[in-house]
Amino acid sequence: MRVTLNATGRPWVDLESEMLAWRGGDVAWRDGRAAVYVFNSGDDVMRVAHDAYGHFIAENGLGPAAFPSLKRMEREVVEMAMGLQHVPEEGAGSMTSGGSESIFLAVKACRDWSRSHMPVKGVPQIVMPYSAHPAFDKAAHLLGLEVVRVALSDGYLADVSAMTEAISKRTIMIVGSAPCFPYGVIDPIARLSTLAQEHGLWLHVDACVGGYLNPFVAALGVALPEYDFRLPGVTSMSADLHKYGYAAKGASTVLYRHKSHREAQVFHFDDWPCGHMYTPTLAGTRPGGAIAAAWAVLNYLGWEGYKEKAARIMAAREQLLAGLAELHLRVFGDPQLSIVAFGAAPEEDLDMLAVGKGLYEEGWFSSRVRNPDGVQVMISPEHDRFMDQYLDTLGRWVERGRRGELATGSKDVRYS
Repeated sequence: MRVTLNATGRPWVDLESEMLAWRGGDVAWRDGRAAVYVFNSGDDVMRVAHDAYGHFIAENGLGPAAFPSLKRMEREVVEMAMGLQHVPEEGAGSMTSGGSESIFLAVKACRDWSRSHMPVKGVPQIVMPYSAHPAFDKAAHLLGLEVVRVALSDGYLADVSAMTEAISKRTIMIVGSAPCFPYGVIDPIARLSTLAQEHGLWLHVDACVGGYLNPFVAALGVALPEYDFRLPGVTSMSADLHKYGYAAKGASTVLYRHKSHREAQVFHFDDWPCGHMYTPTLAGTRPGGAIAAAWAVLNYLGWEGYKEKAARIMAAREQLLAGLAELHLRVFGDPQLSIVAFGAAPEEDLDMLAVGKGLYEEGWFSSRVRNPDGVQVMISPEHDRFMDQYLDTLGRWVERGRRGELATGSKDVRYS
């Protein structure tokens, strides 16, 4: 039966109790059970984000003239993001609702900028590695573009030679990830930068996962591949604040090498009774709370706070890698950051999707990957308190799989 609006309203105490009871069936992310969707950096950070969001829960980012406080906070968030990614002085950026919107806006900006500066005949094309996020396909679908996905090279990295061969006269954008979502490896962005310059193409770097983690991992002394705007061929970048920026959802940033690139992102309209409508992002109304929470958390943690969180992630990562080695599981590629995907040796008959399903049945929400089949973990700072438990559970299911006790795992790997 369809739920209808009640006639008289209900007391908040009853509603709150009901909501919290429903939450009992959700993944216990506070106990380290979620290796995707939630990026737990501690109760103190959560309180800062929560309180800042609450202070601006009614304010609307659509109206900067009405809410100059939000305009200032958004500007400062974007400027901090540009500093972290070495965007040149003539660059620009925006806050968005998440990585999908950031990617959509970069693709839209590329399409519109290319129409004016480097038009192509026919349907414009995006060339990207097989590991690139589906948000590019969603953007292409909505914007009338064509996507060419190219097989990966060794190490699950973007194959620059194959991408070069895939470029056509209709190509306007190439894509690399830092890191990619499935395997956690950083594509050879320096080589893609050179390729973009040689062919006059727009290079987008998807750093939705790494944008607010990579700089601090590098500060710990980890030698990461180059990926940001210090490479001259990088045109735009997406970086999620609600991932390793630890901000409230939904918050992300999209950054551009030049203000003219961002100008191609925005929407102008004035042929209606209320005059000029200007929206910099896909949404009109934008929650002021998300802007305020991002600003507050960035300032609360600062450089040293983020570096400390990165150190905890890297320590948990080393613990995970050691545990995987003891279980004789192989890591896919050479991930240097927070994402680790792993599976059985090629010669071993072990159904890793069934192992992943077993983890889920015990309340551990790990993503699963295909080609090859495996389990993927995205580590947050608080996971360092629960890694032993995770490895113990994983070990039991791996052992069951090796004894042939598991039903065949589903090949339908879903994220919704």
